[in-house]
Amino acid sequence: MKFLKKLFLSLAFIAVTTLSTTSANAACKVHLGDFDWDSANVHTAIVSYILEKGYGCQVEVTKGSTSPIMAAHYDGQLDIITEVWRDNIVQMHEEAVAKGQIVELGVNTPSSTQGFYVDKATSDKYNLKTVDDMKKPEIAKLFADPEAPGKGRMTSCISGWTCYTINLVKHKVYGLDEFYTNFDPGSGGALDAAIAGGFKKGKPVFTYYWTPTGLMGKVDLVQLKEPAYDNACWTKMMLVVEDIKANGPDAYKDTCASAYVDMSLTKSATTKFANDPANKPIIDFIKLYSVPTAEVNKALGFYMTADGDLEATAKDFLQGSSAWTKWIPADVAKKVKASL
Repeated sequence: MKFLKKLFLSLAFIAVTTLSTTSANAACKVHLGDFDWDSANVHTAIVSYILEKGYGCQVEVTKGSTSPIMAAHYDGQLDIITEVWRDNIVQMHEEAVAKGQIVELGVNTPSSTQGFYVDKATSDKYNLKTVDDMKKPEIAKLFADPEAPGKGRMTSCISGWTCYTINLVKHKVYGLDEFYTNFDPGSGGALDAAIAGGFKKGKPVFTYYWTPTGLMGKVDLVQLKEPAYDNACWTKMMLVVEDIKANGPDAYKDTCASAYVDMSLTKSATTKFANDPANKPIIDFIKLYSVPTAEVNKALGFYMTADGDLEATAKDFLQGSSAWTKWIPADVAKKVKASL
């Protein structure tokens, strides 16, 4: 955890963007942590809207990549995270819980998937069904990396996301690193653009991706089969991942690897914030906040057509669903409805 604290001190509020919204005579103040991918942005927007319009809170949002945002959360500077990919950061997250730095607040989205994907047309044409099917020079040429002659490119996570290092380790374990680069697209938007651009141009696509997302409803990707998820193997692999994150790629050690687990996404709050009696109504709301995967995908689809307008996306979700009224008291729901 020492490296995370150092990382926070040097990067957290340099590498992130802070957006503030205020309410007159705010009854409470909440600092939310958000990330550089769409589903987290949508959840943060919905929660922010309810907190502002229903509870009269002053809400501040700090947005960035996984490591600095979670470091800031564990350090007590970000009160609530509405979408935690817990299994990607399991070691440091469990450490923070064990040390009493944070409390977990239940499930946000019941199901999510991650993995390596190939566009269906290329998968069908060359019978690409598993990661081992990708380990041929003639297949790698289909996905040629213009910046690494002789190698193909797998568009991966952003380097600030833990999954980037997980994918780096998987490439080594699976032997994909001989044939492909683990390419950092630079941002979540650039990752989406690389996938969508490949389909638009009719070019082969080899990429990491996940659900829930709006893009998955617009493109036809086939997930490549990996060794089945195994908790013991995953735990061993994550020790190597955390070592690389702390000390660089040369810290790699031989390990095993397996598929990402189909995980529930969760929520968490700092213990200090959760234990303050004044914040109990907010914590009660966040505990009840949970959106089925299909509804998340629908909200993300609207977000994409709304040119990334998060407030419009939050309003559309609240206008189109009544489930959220069960998360909050009737008087709070009445205020939210009056603002829509």
